[in-house]
Amino acid sequence: MNEIVWPTIDSEHLIVDAKQMLILEKEMFSDGMPQEALMEKAGIQISRWLLKKKPLLKNGITVFVGPGHNGGDGAVIARELFLKGFYVQVWCPFPIKKTLTNNHLNYLTSIGVTKLVEPPDVNGKELWIDAVFGNNQTSKVDDKLIKLFNQKFHKKSGKVISIDIPTGLCPDKGEPFSDDAVKADYTLAIGLHKIGLTQDSALPFIGELHHVDVGMSTCKLSKIDKKIFKVTYKDIKNIDLPSLPKNSNKYQRGRTLLIAGSEKYPGAAYLALKGAISSGAGFISAVLPEIVAESIWQVAPEIVLKETMQSNQNGNASLFSALKNIDLSAFDSIAVGPGIGIDNDDWQKSKDFLMAFGGLLILDADALNRISESELGSNFFLERKFKTWITPHSKEFGRLFPNIKSKTNVELARDAAKEFNISILLKGANSIVADNKKVWQLFGTDSRTARAGLGDLLSGFIAGSSAIDLTLCRNISTDFFAKYVLLHSFAASRCKSGSNASAIGDELSKLMRNIKTRQIS
Repeated sequence: MNEIVWPTIDSEHLIVDAKQMLILEKEMFSDGMPQEALMEKAGIQISRWLLKKKPLLKNGITVFVGPGHNGGDGAVIARELFLKGFYVQVWCPFPIKKTLTNNHLNYLTSIGVTKLVEPPDVNGKELWIDAVFGNNQTSKVDDKLIKLFNQKFHKKSGKVISIDIPTGLCPDKGEPFSDDAVKADYTLAIGLHKIGLTQDSALPFIGELHHVDVGMSTCKLSKIDKKIFKVTYKDIKNIDLPSLPKNSNKYQRGRTLLIAGSEKYPGAAYLALKGAISSGAGFISAVLPEIVAESIWQVAPEIVLKETMQSNQNGNASLFSALKNIDLSAFDSIAVGPGIGIDNDDWQKSKDFLMAFGGLLILDADALNRISESELGSNFFLERKFKTWITPHSKEFGRLFPNIKSKTNVELARDAAKEFNISILLKGANSIVADNKKVWQLFGTDSRTARAGLGDLLSGFIAGSSAIDLTLCRNISTDFFAKYVLLHSFAASRCKSGSNASAIGDELSKLMRNIKTRQIS
């Protein structure tokens, strides 16, 4: 039986590093694709994209032609726009090294395109196209060139577009090779997205990121090792979640337990419960601090209170006295952590209950902080033999896995997932979900989800949603995790009444109902 993949394996969704991209290109050439044809295709596709945005072109175009094949792409763009009647000039900041690029330049001058001898004026209103180095960048670039581009960018006298990769930006790390890189209004990624472009560190440089399809073979793409998928709100429409039978009762519609909140952080419990309720789970139970338990019936009467947690002298929750009285095997999923605070002695006593839980364990916030300060540390995940999902932000990740050093957040998440046999949501501007085989890189999501409390809402939503889906798919895979995270962010983007947790929870409820209804119909 073929594995169902979400999203689909295609050039729009796959992310590669610079080496993988070069290997794919070499395979295309060895299979018979002429380099000239690929250059033409890339340049013409970009020209078509630009011609749909004619306001960018009305004051003319200056193409910075680099020494290699990225410069050749730029020369093709210059030719196509010139032939469409636009004023075009080119400038070569470095000596041309590739014969094909030089041939294109010679043709440009033969048909009347102006070839500048001196750098263009930053005060001009024309569009600048950065076609200098692209995916082949490996080291520091001339600072004067980068300063020239960024003077143009900051003056806002005309837009800057980078072809494939902004000059000076590492295609793999998404960081400048030295102090700075070209800041573009648009970056047009050729063929496939390069991993550096989707990192948080690249956001100040890439502007709007767009994909330029050059017709890469799906057969070749499916063979790429260590797949990284770029997912955006466009992929919401293809989310497929199991539909429960219409005759299922509440106990067959997901049973989840939330352990959240403390005397110090009572609000975290309310937010996590709101998230679980918005998932549509049939049976939601909770272990809560006494201060929350006293009033929970007023704000969430559908919650079943299993136990209350005492607080230590610092106002942090104590789990042990509550967990010893609960049969955890009755639940499909358990979420632990939002707002419980730090109590190392309590964690030492209570961790065995969670380690032995045979369902899906979701660990967030202070549960992760407790693990990082415990005697076992991250070896907790190795000793636990059942499915575990964790949701750290970068600082929590660093405390949990101090020995994992990688170039990008994608690699950090993937390496930790592989070493500790867990699934990870590494939160950020472009959050990442990873297991030991695949990575889902969220991109272009709503920044309003980066607020205090919305992570608590997400934890509850993941707990409830996974409990539902576990009733039909006893071994749900990490793509479910990625779907829940994307849905949470999408709900925030849809909120017209504000971006507070309550409004997002309501939007999530509607969104989940629509998805389930769509599948039934």
